[in-house]
Amino acid sequence: MRFINPKIDFAFKKIFGSNESREILISFLNAMLYAGESVIEDLEIIDPYLSAQIFGRKDSYLDVKATINDGRIVIIEMQVLNVPAFGKRVLYNAAKTYALQLNRGDRYYRLRQVIALNITDFEMFPGQSEVISRFAFKETQRLFDYPDSEIELVFIELPKFNKELSELVTLTDKWIYFLKNTSNLETVPETMSTVPEIERAFQIANDTNMNQKELDELQNQEFWIQDQQGAIDLGIQQGIEQGIEQGIQQGMQQGIEQGIQQGKAALIVRQMMRLVGEISPDIQTRIRELNLEELENLGEAMLDFTSISDLLTWLQEHSV
Repeated sequence: MRFINPKIDFAFKKIFGSNESREILISFLNAMLYAGESVIEDLEIIDPYLSAQIFGRKDSYLDVKATINDGRIVIIEMQVLNVPAFGKRVLYNAAKTYALQLNRGDRYYRLRQVIALNITDFEMFPGQSEVISRFAFKETQRLFDYPDSEIELVFIELPKFNKELSELVTLTDKWIYFLKNTSNLETVPETMSTVPEIERAFQIANDTNMNQKELDELQNQEFWIQDQQGAIDLGIQQGIEQGIEQGIQQGMQQGIEQGIQQGKAALIVRQMMRLVGEISPDIQTRIRELNLEELENLGEAMLDFTSISDLLTWLQEHSV
């Protein structure tokens, strides 16, 4: 028996965002947001791309969106690659979802809380050991809550979860283990099958239940992620090596910073080639000459690019 990888965008949506996923998603959200307590009793899974559009604004990058029975909205994103400006994208999606609840003339009291649940296959907060982190509006000195703190950001960092099957006790443990390890399993572990919703999730994740078109789509996404991850690793490694070498003469800190800059530049070049096709060596050089702040801005702006002319326009406007 083989299971699809829940960390892949297509698989995550199929398991948690399909018509048959309602009970699965309720269990999952109660585990991730409320420590397994049955706070969420019902919800409606909706297409995250059916929201009203605002002219000139970016589309949202979401995997699953649901409205809870009390009106709260949960948006979920599974992110495998640590791409530039990901943190800004999280905040943008949450703020946009909150704002789009109202139509012209609607009263503000109609607004409901938005919870942005972000699952990352990389460390979002290095130096922090907790797997789950939650952020809301608080006063900076005395840490009391803002009266209408209706946007909450929740992060689950999979690399920080290291429990084995024998150590899984809570519903939260079991769902995080499911996300991180399902693709490496050959059978449904007994400790996991005791939860009906997780048992059902394994059934959906069984690749024998997928048609050839779905398997091809899944494989294409897996290959793309592997390719991108390889580009990230190679670019950062080459950049750090070059930076360290230069750092011997210029100072280690400056060299490492330059290495990180070169690594990010290499990643953006690779992503741009995936997006718009071949890029001339001259344009690649112009991208590599950007500083870290400019690379962050380009990494965010490129989400709207559809052709090489968009890239050239951006470079021209920023006098690069």
